[in-house]
Amino acid sequence: MTNKNPIKKQRLTVKGRQTRWAPIFAVLKKFGVGKRIHPSAITRHRRTWRRTKIHMKPRNAKPNHYG
Repeated sequence: MTNKNPIKKQRLTVKGRQTRWAPIFAVLKKFGVGKRIHPSAITRHRRTWRRTKIHMKPRNAKPNHYG
């Protein structure tokens, strides 16, 4: 097996975290107990695989058939 590119994995983990909603304790802390607000309302970066692509470029590797 080949090793994955660590910089690419790091970027993918950051983008993966940006797809989640805010935790419920953050909603309660910001708006109070009485307010009923969806956790996606205070999420800074909203990203979904349908709408926004990551646009990561592949590594420049020399093709194997060049010798």
